[in-house]
Amino acid sequence: MIFRQLYDPQSSTYSYLLADPRSREAVLIDPVFEQVRREAALIEELGLRLLYTLETHVHADHVTGAWLLRSRLGSQIGVSARGGAEGADLVFDDGDRIAFGARHLEVMATPGHTSGCSTFVLDDRSMAFTGDCLLIRGCGRTDFQQGDPAVMYHSVRDRIFGLPDDCLLYPGHDYKGSTVTSVTEEKLYNPRLGIDIGIEDFSGYMRNLGLPHPKMMDLAVPANLRCGEPEGPASQAADPDWAPLNYTYAGLWEVQPQWLEEHHQTVQIVDVREAEEFDGILGHIEGARLMPLQDLKRQAEGLDRHKPVVTVCRSGARSAQAAILLEKEGFGRVANLAGGMLRWRAQRLPVEGVHG
Repeated sequence: MIFRQLYDPQSSTYSYLLADPRSREAVLIDPVFEQVRREAALIEELGLRLLYTLETHVHADHVTGAWLLRSRLGSQIGVSARGGAEGADLVFDDGDRIAFGARHLEVMATPGHTSGCSTFVLDDRSMAFTGDCLLIRGCGRTDFQQGDPAVMYHSVRDRIFGLPDDCLLYPGHDYKGSTVTSVTEEKLYNPRLGIDIGIEDFSGYMRNLGLPHPKMMDLAVPANLRCGEPEGPASQAADPDWAPLNYTYAGLWEVQPQWLEEHHQTVQIVDVREAEEFDGILGHIEGARLMPLQDLKRQAEGLDRHKPVVTVCRSGARSAQAAILLEKEGFGRVANLAGGMLRWRAQRLPVEGVHG
């Protein structure tokens, strides 16, 4: 199975991409609105077809990317029948199976953090995705959205801890850098819900956490009850429209050689190779300006900040770094030439200055 654990640093949220390697059908658990561009790039690079986005619950700390992914990729939105969200394509409940290719996830209702919390259990019971119900050495809070300590206690102890001891548990968040745990570990070491802790102790613990009101709650909950659909225009920055750009999982905008060959006079081409490479065997593109990478920050002062920039090198590696550097310097329209001069020459596009 194809599996990726993805992270949003702003909300410390984990999203999970699972796919069947033969059919290339995929599901994405708990997508984050601000990370949709990244997730879509990964799905494209892996050659997957996203069938569903699945929500473990109605989130209070971030807005889901479900609606935006449906708009971009045609995926269906899956939510719990107990969560109260509207606008979904798939409404699931305890015991339902959600198939992707030859694999499936089974829905396990695990309320307590919210009334609609669900855990997704992989078909062979080797992995489970617990959302905010059970975290690594912790659990979600129970003081809002129909939270209830006693209900959460039974969700964890009777349901999640009923999975095989070696089942890996993947949480909805982690704030200390941990990525995965297991049923055995949490039974032994979870300070709130370990096997020796009674329901009275747990309930008293949870009622006295004294946590502040979630910063995003007043924005996130109403948006997530609409499956992430904005009330007005989508707040995520629009894709650049000055060229047909591709966004990579590495976080870069790329332009293809054929487009650049046809439009090279409308952009600033910055070649970040060394001088001997610029006039070497691969040559350089007409109109390109030589700015070796180590000198780029200083020489960038001579570039027009209102005109798009395309960075170029031999393979696209150094120029990718150059594109990031220029963005940090305040250039708003920057793209890397995909494949660099190697791909440019492979496509038999014209060059200047060949002396090698």
